[in-house]
Formats: sequence, C-alpha cells, structure tokens
Amino acid sequence: MQRRGALFGVPGGSGSRKMAAGDIGELLVPHMPTIRVPRSGDRVYKNECAFSYDSPDSDFGSAREIWKVKEKKLLLLLHMADNSEGGLYVCMNTFLAFGREHVERHFRKTGQSVYMHLKRHVREKVRGASGGALPKRRNSKMFLDLDTDDDLNSDDYEYEDEAKLVIFPDHYEIALPNIEELPALVTIACDAVLSSKSPYRKQDPDTWENELPVSKYANNLTQLDNGVRIPPSGWKCARCDLRENLWLNLTDGSVLCGKWFFDSSGGNGHALEHYRDTGYPLAVKLGTITPDGADVYSFQEEEAVLDPHLAKHLAHFGIDMLHMHGTENGLQDNDIKPRVSEWEVIQETGTKLKPMYGPGYTGLKNLGNSCYLSSVMQAIFSIPEFQRAYVGNLPRIFDYSPLDPTQDFNTQMTKLGHGLLSGQYSKPPVKSELIEQVMKEEHKPQQNGISPRMFKAFVSKSHPEFSSNRQQDAQEFFLHLVNLVERNRIGSENPSDVFRFLVEERIQCCQTRKVRYTERVDYLMQLPVAMEAATNKDELIAYELTRREAESNRRPLPELVRAKIPFSACLQAFSEPENVDDFWSSALQAKSAGVKTSRFASFPEYLVVQIKKFTFGLDWVPKKFDVSIDMPDLLDINHLRARGLQPGEEELPDISPPIVIPDDSKDRLMTQLIDPSDIDESSVMQLAEMGFPLEACRKAVYFTGNMGAEVAFNWIVVHMEEPDFAEPLTMPGYGGAASAGASVFGATGLDNQPPEETVAIITSMGFHRNQAIQALRATNSNLERALDWIFSHPEFEEDSDFVIEMENNANANIVSEAKPEGPRVKDGSGMYELFAFISHMGTSTMSGHYVCHIKKEGRWVIYNDHKVCASERPPKDLGYMYFYRRIPS
Repeated sequence: MQRRGALFGVPGGSGSRKMAAGDIGELLVPHMPTIRVPRSGDRVYKNECAFSYDSPDSDFGSAREIWKVKEKKLLLLLHMADNSEGGLYVCMNTFLAFGREHVERHFRKTGQSVYMHLKRHVREKVRGASGGALPKRRNSKMFLDLDTDDDLNSDDYEYEDEAKLVIFPDHYEIALPNIEELPALVTIACDAVLSSKSPYRKQDPDTWENELPVSKYANNLTQLDNGVRIPPSGWKCARCDLRENLWLNLTDGSVLCGKWFFDSSGGNGHALEHYRDTGYPLAVKLGTITPDGADVYSFQEEEAVLDPHLAKHLAHFGIDMLHMHGTENGLQDNDIKPRVSEWEVIQETGTKLKPMYGPGYTGLKNLGNSCYLSSVMQAIFSIPEFQRAYVGNLPRIFDYSPLDPTQDFNTQMTKLGHGLLSGQYSKPPVKSELIEQVMKEEHKPQQNGISPRMFKAFVSKSHPEFSSNRQQDAQEFFLHLVNLVERNRIGSENPSDVFRFLVEERIQCCQTRKVRYTERVDYLMQLPVAMEAATNKDELIAYELTRREAESNRRPLPELVRAKIPFSACLQAFSEPENVDDFWSSALQAKSAGVKTSRFASFPEYLVVQIKKFTFGLDWVPKKFDVSIDMPDLLDINHLRARGLQPGEEELPDISPPIVIPDDSKDRLMTQLIDPSDIDESSVMQLAEMGFPLEACRKAVYFTGNMGAEVAFNWIVVHMEEPDFAEPLTMPGYGGAASAGASVFGATGLDNQPPEETVAIITSMGFHRNQAIQALRATNSNLERALDWIFSHPEFEEDSDFVIEMENNANANIVSEAKPEGPRVKDGSGMYELFAFISHMGTSTMSGHYVCHIKKEGRWVIYNDHKVCASERPPKDLGYMYFYRRIPS
C-alpha cells in the first residue's frame, strides 16, 4: 500500500511503506459501512466521468510542447509530465465515476471516502529481434470493459489496465488485486465493479452482433438451384412493388418486403407470408450487406440471428459480400448512383479537407444512428446564449448538482457544452519522430472527439423513438430538446427564448368576409417545397423518362438531376392563404368556406427554418424531395410581419357551435374508450411508417376508437402541433381513478383543472363545457364517474354562472403560474444571416445520415460525427434545417 502525498497537488512529497494485512483491514474498518456490492439494476460507470469526458485512458500528465524556430531549424523542447494521474475514480457506494478534477467535489458533497481508481495504459509493443512485433498473444492485462482507440494500430500498441483503491482525504492507495490483505466484503465489491458491464452496452450496436445467436439452420441451409441472380440495384417486392425494407430469402432468392419487426421498418409483411407458405427460414435484409456481415432474420426462430456461412449463401445468388456497402444504419437506397452523389456532395467527399482542432472544434462520436443528435447539439452550442447559460454557469451548476448528476439535465447539458467548447478533447495529433522517441516508453494518443452516451441516455429516457438505436428526425429532436430546456430552466434564464416567436393566424369567412385573429407560439419556421416552381422542368422530365427506362431494362441509372427551386417560391408558399376544412362560421352559425393566412407576430432572435422535404406517397410510404434550393446567406422576412385587425375588417362573433345532444351519448363515449391492450397495432404501424412518432400513432388510434388509419391520420393532423404530441399515451380516468389533473397526454393541470382532451370528449357528446369541467372536478377526472355525475345533477345546467366564474379563475391561475419570468419572446428586426445548417442524406428520416455545417471565425466548418474539418464547398442548397441569427438594426 502507498500513500501518495503529491497526488492532486497535496504537499509533502510521495512515499511508500509496506503494511501488514491487519493494517489494511484496520485502515478500511471506518469506511466499511459505505462500501457496497453492486446489485442487479445498479449502474456502474467505468467509462465516463459524470461531469466530464474523462475516461480510464484519459491522461492529465500529457507532454507540454514548446516549438521554436531558429535558423530554419525546428527545435523541440519537451517537458515531461508532472507526477499527477489521470484515469477515472469510481465511488464504491454510488458507483458513479469522476475524473481527477471532479472527484474531490463528490467527496466533499457526500463524504464518500473509498474510490476505485481505474487507469488504462497504452504502450508500444516490444519488438522482436528482427525488428517486427512479437507474435500476438492473449492480453491478460486488459480487464476493463472499455473501447479501444480505433486510431491506434493494434499491431503496434498494447493495452494494460490498472486498478487500485484510493481512500480520501489522505489519498491512501491499495493496489488491486490484493485478495489476501483485503476484507472479504471489499474483495467481493471490487470484483463486482471490475466485472460489471457498461450501463450503455445496449446503446452500442457493435455489441448486438456479439449477443446474436447462430441460427440452427445456417449450417445445413437448403438453397434451390433455380438460377436466380440478384442485381446490385433496382430491387422491389415481388408481390407489392415496395422498394424499401426488402428481404432476400436465402433458400429461393425471393425478394419480399418486411413487416414491423427486427429493424422497426415498415412493410406489408410479404416476406413473412412467404415463409408461412414455403417454410424457408432465413432472410437477409438488402442494403445491410457489407464485407463484415448483414442483418439476418430467422422466421422459424423468430429473432435476428448470425449466419456463419452468409458469404457462401449470398454467392449462390450472385452477391459478392466484399463489394457491398451499407449506410450508417444499415439501410441502403436502391438507386445507387443518385444516393452516392448526394452523400458525396453533402460530406464533401473527394475534397481534401483540413482537420480543425481546439475550442469549438470537437466532434461527437457516432453511437449508431446518433448523428441527428450530434448535428443538432453542434448547432445549439454554437449559439452564445446556450454557451453562457450552461458552460458560463459551469461551477454553479456542477456544485449544486443532485447526488446523481447523470440524471440531471442541466448538468449533462453543461458537461456536453464544456466538452465541445473547451478544446480539451480536440487536440492535434503529435507526429514528430522526436516526440515519439522521447515518449517511446508510453504512448499517449490524443482523444478524438467525445462520446455522448450519457447525454443521449438521459435526454432520450422514456422516449420510445429517441431511446432506440434507429435513425430519427433532427427536427423532432430539436423540438424535444427545446421542450427539455423549457422544463429545466436555470432560474429565470431560459436560452430557448432565442427561438420562440409568436405566429398570428388570420381566418376569414369567405361568405361574410369577417375575420378572427389568434396567436400561437412556435420555435421554427416550416417551409414547403414549391416543386411547381422548379426552374429546370424540361430537364427533370427528360431525366425521369431515362431513369424509368433504365430501371425497367436493368441498366445503370442516369446521372441524377435535381429540381432547382427558388427560395422565394418556398417563402411565398408559406405566406399564401390556405383553405380551412370544416370551418364553422360563427357569423353564419353554420359551416362555410374559410381561408387562413399566417404571419409573424414577433421575430425570434434566432430563426430556425425547416425545409419540408419529406412527404407521403399514395401508398403512404415516406418519400423525400431531393431538391436544390438557393438558400440566401442574408434573409429578410420583415414583409411577413403581422398587422393585426385592419381598418374596415369586422371580427367574427365569439360564439360557440350549437350543441346537439344525441340519445346514446353515454354508450357512444364508452365505445370510444377502448382498452389500451386492444389498440389496432396494424393501424399504428401504418401511421408510423409515414414517419410519425410511434407514441403519437398509438394515441391517434386510441382516441379515434380503432376506426382505422385514415381516421387516426386526421387526428394526428389536428394535434401534431401540440408540444406533447409525441409523449407516451397516458390513460384518462377510465375504469379507475386517475391522478388529479392528469391529462391524456401526460401533462399535469393546475388547480385541479381537468384535462382539455377529456373535456373535449364529453362536450363532443353534446354536454355543456361548464358541465364537463365541474363533473370532472367532482370525480377526480374519471370519465365514467363524470358522466354519472352529469346524469345525476340535471339541475346543474341551470346554474352555470358560478361555474363560468370558477373556470375563469382557474384559467387566470394557469396563466399566472405558467408565465415564465422575463420576456417570452425577443422581438426585433426580421433581417437574418445564415450561420449553420444541418443536411440529411437518405430517402427518409428513419434512415440515412446527418452532418452539420457551422460558420465560425469567418469560414464554414463541417461537423461529420467525430470528424471536424474546414469546409471547402458547403452544400447550402441541400440542407434540411437552417439556423439564422438576427442582424442588429
């Protein structure tokens, strides 16, 4: 055992002394009550600090280099590291991990004294007599469940892990393993910590393959000699012509569409039907085939499997695995040439890009389809208001963080912001041969980007889509993040205020010409793609004819021709009037034709523009407009400023639609409320295939009483702008007491205000709104009991003044309590300049890849996962989301 007085800068030097087993046991006795053995369900963090991106292979004793140029000769003055240590400290009670800079904070806050210090050393391999590395052998010195550095050649370097107990505040060290000297409880606890798996193991798609079983049909799979050969492109389902989510049966070579299983992609289930008809068990997903393998599914075993003979089975149908490639998430478009072109242009492939290092130039490692998160967060933390709110308040946020900082939004946002902006994890590689010679004893590679595992795990917690490893819509994640920022504001400071603006909606009755003005809050501007305004229509028509001919004849596809859309046409489409279906005119007391126009009641400080590139075909399959839009660097939308009620305009009367009371009102309500377990999953999947969040689809089918996907789609259109649109389904008080004020969307009302959706269900049956509110209040928002209350209190309808007053008071309380401190909107000029944009590659938001371009220090920079480079040709015309900042007037 050692006592390191110099550790953490403690004065007194360092020394060591040999102690007997009894001395170690005596030293640990006062701390034994605080040492725990990890139980099932405990998360043991060994990869990442709770406050930083330090890890066991982090090294705070890196060399400091001073370069001097003298007489055109490069001289290196290298000062070796001091006696400090990096690595990670795992608390033996909470199992949280901390870097050297943060472990003292945890000790002061909790009083926990015993930590396990984990350190990984990377050394150059010992060379043989001939100069080559010694033969490979099993590395028994690696026992930590850590990722190895992909940038290091495994033939040249080897890893050695070190573990020891450290007792605070005196920093006593006990080397591990030390079974003879340690108490039994401590030995068991240390062994359990060292052998525990990473809490993010399920997030890493590379580990899934290790967990997949080998199919029992793989070794003796029958393959029909029917002459089938699979072309490299142009695939479609043999039964329905679907061109996505296609599976190749490894027995007869049939190409058929999948169902909503294994990879969560949509289809009509013809691959499964084919198995039921033939019994052919194995299928491989087209587009996932790479030299390393592919996604293989066993219908008989009902799970994803491994096929050790996949190369041979594919070769039977003319597929050479060594020449196949897939996309980031295993989905690949059939039209190879256009797809490659899009990827090359957006990622600036073929251009020699200069890597960027230092503060603000740190990349984010891809966790497997996490590029949507990385792109949004890079853009978010390029905004000064977010930098100040989180990184600027780092000491206060960290000092006042909860006991488990991994579960605190502000802590994790601050940690991510500091990781991206500090430059600590973005250092240029050391290439000098002189440095390598001096540091030959122990090579310390620079960290290449940061891994947002802890951040993603927290922000996606309980969200059915973002918690998965599937690709997601960057726009949906942006709104999800804004919602989290709103709910976790730091005092009166709310950085998301910079995005918030008010939209004025003007609806005019076409018959009476009277108008109604309303306002709503929004955080981004959605622009439609004005395809009819394309400036190269003749070229597009010729390309489409050539493409169809090449596809039908199985020839290579022609060079892609994109529609060129003027940005002014998209902006004009945004401001054009649109018809309002089923508009009820209060002036006519009847349905009439209505027209709606939208304008900005206020302009945000930062304007986020989304190009609505994704739509749905007649077959409900999501499609993407692959278009080029000449997005301006300077944007003026002052002409879209709302003007309010104009002279000569007459407002529509504030009258509610007439109420018609049906005879079977109670029975109809009860039929509308179905058991959640009886939700029509086929309708849910049809909606989800269109790109809507899964939980929103479930709610749509539930609240429309299993009336089918088309009816549920109409519900989605009406409710999709609501902030909790994608929140999980929360049941109203049906068949049991619901929590007071709990709405069907999971929101909590104030002052026992009944859920608005529940009120709407009752009023849709013909009851007065006042009756519905009072009945729900009296029955704790239980729908069935509320109906009984209404039928048993017929006299209540006559005395509604009291209820109206109560409702007004409740609404006033809601407004006063929900009103945030400070300005809700930051209005100003409508002049903006472009500073960032996010681009998407692929055919759908559920597949493909995202990258982000940000303008920093006068030049564009591309953020492509962990790679950060100076951009040479930023593809501003192919973006999906654009970030503009206001130009001060």
